[in-house]
Amino acid sequence: MANISASQVKELREKTGAPMMDCKQALTEAKGDLEEAVVILRKKGVSVAAKKATRVTSEGSVASYIHAGGKIGVLVEVNCESDFVARTDDFKELVHDIAMHIAASDPRYVRKEDVTPEAYAREKEIFLAQAIASGKPAHIAEKMVAGKMEKFYEEVCLLEQPFIKDQTVNISQLIAAKIGKLGENIAVRRFARFKVGEATATVAFTSAKPDEGDGGTASAPAAK
Repeated sequence: MANISASQVKELREKTGAPMMDCKQALTEAKGDLEEAVVILRKKGVSVAAKKATRVTSEGSVASYIHAGGKIGVLVEVNCESDFVARTDDFKELVHDIAMHIAASDPRYVRKEDVTPEAYAREKEIFLAQAIASGKPAHIAEKMVAGKMEKFYEEVCLLEQPFIKDQTVNISQLIAAKIGKLGENIAVRRFARFKVGEATATVAFTSAKPDEGDGGTASAPAAK
């Protein structure tokens, strides 16, 4: 068994925000390898998040973020299960980070499931035409399109985008880590992004109501 020092636990805790005992257990499992311990904690967070995904999120908060000297503004609603968690510094930090990320990355949807059928069909048609034009056989073109659609989701869906402060995790994984730490389901409900000079705002929301968990999949088009 690896001899885990207090300084290693402290470093992992600062890097991930996970509870001390979880950090110690992850380091022990990883035999003292810090990067492997980070992976273990992320997997644990995702696992906990999956178990809590259907739990009701009727509390939370709305936060704003103003960027670039007042040129870009964001409003975002993030939900959790209790007012107690909504008032914690960890939750407030998460909501602030998500608002800041939206300002910088300009997503158009919250989740993959929120992409409208029209938008999906349009992008797929464009990618397929490009693949065929490059001379690829039909079966190869279809595989190329599948890969490009995953990249499309990563570009336009908030939960799929790499977090601007840590490109090794996406927003979904960032939220999962907080769910693992706080022990409650957390979900982004909706957001709006405004930029000076643009005729329309980006507005996106999920269809599930806060008192129905996060099972909704109906689309919510984003205005651009």
